[in-house]
Amino acid sequence: MSKMKLGRGLEAIMSPLTAAAKKDENTEQVISIHIDKIKPNRYQPRTVFNEEKLQELADSIKEKGLIEPILVVRSVAPGEYELIAGERRLRASKLAGLTEIKAIIKDGASDKDKLDLALIENIQRENLNPIEEARAYKKYSEEYKYTQEQIAKVVNKNRSVVANTMRLLNLPENIQNLIIEEKISSGHGRMLAGIEDEAQQQELVNQILNEGLNVRDIEIKVAEVKQRKVSKSQQQDAEITNLVDELQRIFGTKVSISGNGKKGKIVLNYNNLNDLERISMLLKR
Repeated sequence: MSKMKLGRGLEAIMSPLTAAAKKDENTEQVISIHIDKIKPNRYQPRTVFNEEKLQELADSIKEKGLIEPILVVRSVAPGEYELIAGERRLRASKLAGLTEIKAIIKDGASDKDKLDLALIENIQRENLNPIEEARAYKKYSEEYKYTQEQIAKVVNKNRSVVANTMRLLNLPENIQNLIIEEKISSGHGRMLAGIEDEAQQQELVNQILNEGLNVRDIEIKVAEVKQRKVSKSQQQDAEITNLVDELQRIFGTKVSISGNGKKGKIVLNYNNLNDLERISMLLKR
């Protein structure tokens, strides 16, 4: 299987289109398309649109016009198009009462190109919330089998940034929703993702909401939770060690215990049949 070529940003992906346009001076790079002829991008990673900011953009478009065109691909249906990048501009143009919109047509765009362009544009324009961004990265990972390193190259970010963003999807849905609604930050979310126990996560979330704790406050509290867990584990280990010593003294043989606080097993070793009979008699007492 050939290795997929990775993009380095919106400009890198669009450069072949620009180069093609320059081959013919008469080629119109930007055309006007009737808004009703444009279908949404199936791979649009953004699901939440701030109505207030959309209205601000619509007001700007009314006053100054649409400065940057959207990007589309021809649809199967004649005369129709599918949006690749620029959904906020398209929505705001509709709010502004426009019937036509300036667009660049990118022929031959694959499904992966559509995802690339939509994701990169949204990230570069800071329009995705952290959960949408994490879900888009997950889509890359699951559908295109990209590693975090490869995803990082596509969006031009450090691998650690991609990894930390994807960790937010380990949080319960209600906490993810709080991040989407901007009631807690992605920084809070990354700290909370370091705890496995959902009850403890929710307890800390309540403190964030009720006490206004910042990310540093939560980082300290998460560290305390982890330390308590380590201390409890160390205490259990010590208790098990003492129990093993006691059982070995009683049965006069090697004893091992494995498992956790809920279930496990105890193994008594024997060296020969006489030893087994001796241990059996002790167990029957």
